[in-house]
Amino acid sequence: MARIVVDVMPKPEILDPQGKAVTGALQRLGHQGLTVRQGKRFEIEVDGEVTDERLDEVRQAAETVLANTVIEQFDVRVEEA
Repeated sequence: MARIVVDVMPKPEILDPQGKAVTGALQRLGHQGLTVRQGKRFEIEVDGEVTDERLDEVRQAAETVLANTVIEQFDVRVEEA
């Protein structure tokens, strides 16, 4: 069984209030020089071999369901075991 990972992040020009909150908390705890942007990670288990067609299917799912492409960008990759 293979695993495909879809990472979804806010586009750089979009404000990220959750990331700002985490960045502020880290600074208050003494962790200076760190900037956080918060996103989502989806792990998709695939029966059998990961083909180009299967990757295209996952990209389509990411574009239509997993990410809001108006404000988010996504990356699809195969995670090695």
